[in-house]
Amino acid sequence: MSGGPRIDRVVTSGVFELDGGSWAVDNNIWLVGDDDEVVIVDAAHDEHAITEAVGGRRVVAVVCTHGHNDHVTVAPQLGARLDAPVLLHPGDRELWEMTHPGRRFRNVEDGERIAVAGTDLEVLHTPGHSPGSVCLHLPEAKTLFSGDTLFAGGPGATGRSFSSFPTIISSIEGRLFALPEDTRVHTGHGDGTTIGTEAPHLAEWIARGH
Repeated sequence: MSGGPRIDRVVTSGVFELDGGSWAVDNNIWLVGDDDEVVIVDAAHDEHAITEAVGGRRVVAVVCTHGHNDHVTVAPQLGARLDAPVLLHPGDRELWEMTHPGRRFRNVEDGERIAVAGTDLEVLHTPGHSPGSVCLHLPEAKTLFSGDTLFAGGPGATGRSFSSFPTIISSIEGRLFALPEDTRVHTGHGDGTTIGTEAPHLAEWIARGH
């Protein structure tokens, strides 16, 4: 495929809710594919904005990096409208049920490959931010879609229910920092980074404990 896969970003705004708290957030939704077909990474807040970005392309799957409400807000609606399966790691079933009780999703597992536009997205199970958090690795484009596992400046938050700081550190060190340093990291919120930029700071993160 000439020039590698096409990657588009859609930013939507809404509310993240957990443990009785509510926070205004901006989410990154990533569309990976070409001019004919696409995988949607996360389904945050605004169904219309995402379908607009898809255009007339065939949607292979809607992949949720984890089950927090701000990443699955409109997942069932998108799946139904676009005739695409909604994929989520089963470790986050309880979180999913908080937002979409009784609605179905398809399990996605570590090591699974999602074919789109002549390439594959590899699923990396990276628990910690939530039990079922996953990242999607696109080796051909030296790109990682990290959800809320890794950000510019540190790991995703672990101060709320279903999260674990030691677990997220293990996921980042063992899975993500094993990737090439020039791997670009497209995050679930905010600006991106690279593996090489973040890896030298692991000891600092462990020392500060969050």
